Amino acid sequence: MSRQVTRRSLLKASAAAGAAFMVVKPGVLAAGRSPNDRLNIAGIGVGGRGHANLSDCRNENIVALCDVNGNNLAAAARQFPNAKKYVDWRTCLEQADVDAVICSTTDHTHAFVNIWAMNRGMHVYSEKPLANSVEEAALVRETYLKHKDKIATQMGTQIHATDNYRRMVELVRRGAIGTVKEAHVWCGRTPAGGGYLPEAGPVPDYIDWDLWIGPSPFHPFNPEYLKGCLSWNPFWDFGSGQIGDMGSHMMDMPWWALDLRFPTTCEAAGTPVNPDTCPQWLTAVWEHPANDWRPAVKVFWYDADKKPQIRSEAVKGDLFKGVMYAGDKGKLFCDYGFRVIEPSGDLTYFAPPKPEELIPPSPGHHQEWIIGAKTGKPTLCNFDYAGALIMHNLLALVAYRAGKKLEWDAATLTAKNCPEAEQYIRKKYRQGWTLNG
Repeated sequence: MSRQVTRRSLLKASAAAGAAFMVVKPGVLAAGRSPNDRLNIAGIGVGGRGHANLSDCRNENIVALCDVNGNNLAAAARQFPNAKKYVDWRTCLEQADVDAVICSTTDHTHAFVNIWAMNRGMHVYSEKPLANSVEEAALVRETYLKHKDKIATQMGTQIHATDNYRRMVELVRRGAIGTVKEAHVWCGRTPAGGGYLPEAGPVPDYIDWDLWIGPSPFHPFNPEYLKGCLSWNPFWDFGSGQIGDMGSHMMDMPWWALDLRFPTTCEAAGTPVNPDTCPQWLTAVWEHPANDWRPAVKVFWYDADKKPQIRSEAVKGDLFKGVMYAGDKGKLFCDYGFRVIEPSGDLTYFAPPKPEELIPPSPGHHQEWIIGAKTGKPTLCNFDYAGALIMHNLLALVAYRAGKKLEWDAATLTAKNCPEAEQYIRKKYRQGWTLNG
């Protein structure tokens, strides 16, 4: 990889990031409103991550709160007493003064909330992953692209806003380890296995269980589902395992650094396929075509006890999660808070970037979204970027369940060599629930 190409690619990345602070589009807020006005925000899902997201946006107007858990709703109402309260998010979206939505529900309703809100002209900040199937992620992305000149979107991969991420991108794109042809991504977390949980007593009066189930097939109430994302995420009807959860964060690093989009193939392996739960370990590999500054690249995923055993002088100890870029002049190891180069020779060929070539710092992940909603400045984890990322990650689960290496056509959402994969690309919903509403 030549110095000229890597420098050009870095400047391209820097310009894209810098654009978030320079470009202004008219008409993002309603006519007659100033960018100095505060956004009117609805929080949908207000416990856990929802509470954290609302707190990070508390300087705006929180005008609506929605949760199927009455205890969560009451706690949020104490923090934002002037906000209207809802149990059904579909009713919440009818509130006339709402400008923007923060979606912090369970994974299986993310795509529904995101699409419905965008269809109503609302800005959306959504917890990861954006969707619970490849088709859902594609429709979230397509819906955003239809409205992108009028709305701002952001997926909640907060680590994307850190300086470490930016320095990692610069190292890869400037050729610090030469030409990168492979990226290895892993997380050692092991999800629970088994089957859907049995009925366990009556539904508490503060839980609307039917709305919690939402568009998924009905399952009887069990309080274990409600103990946090790791309690419900392993089940196909409610989540997408570790590749959907931690994969949204970890895969984001090579996704940005290598400017990835749509793979041409995907294959995966894991524990024996269970009709109820995601695999307890998963390995996957995607092949990505060359772009205008790098050659074709393979991306690998490993979770649970399949994570690679790193043996490197540059990295001390065992890495529970991380990314390793393999280049022809060395390796780059990184995680949320560090980056370490292991060169195959000396580094005299590599010149650090000049100050003007650095990707600008972020004002903060939530703040970037708020600024975008008020001014039209682009967000880095918008639903075009993030939608393609989630499509990519969830394709691994399709390949795993189909048991075959897929030849992938992202434009038509089809595995050209594997028609049986169709049943895993798209989901069926309970009567009365519409994805594109």
